[in-house]
Amino acid sequence: MARRSYVQTYKYQCSLTEETFTTTKQAQNPEELISVAAYYDMHPEEDDRPEHIKKLSALKSGSSSDGDTEGI
Repeated sequence: MARRSYVQTYKYQCSLTEETFTTTKQAQNPEELISVAAYYDMHPEEDDRPEHIKKLSALKSGSSSDGDTEGI
């Protein structure tokens, strides 16, 4: 009979967006964890994602920056 492996998961919540996410590693400072969306909101000059990814994330958050969603 095969052994079952157990993977420990940890749930954390972003303090800015209240988004919940799950990781397999325990965070040393869970209060400092923020979501990707929150990071790019805080640092827009470092947002080097492709335009179609930016549009998808804007649609998920409910606000579109330019209103053009025809290419999606």
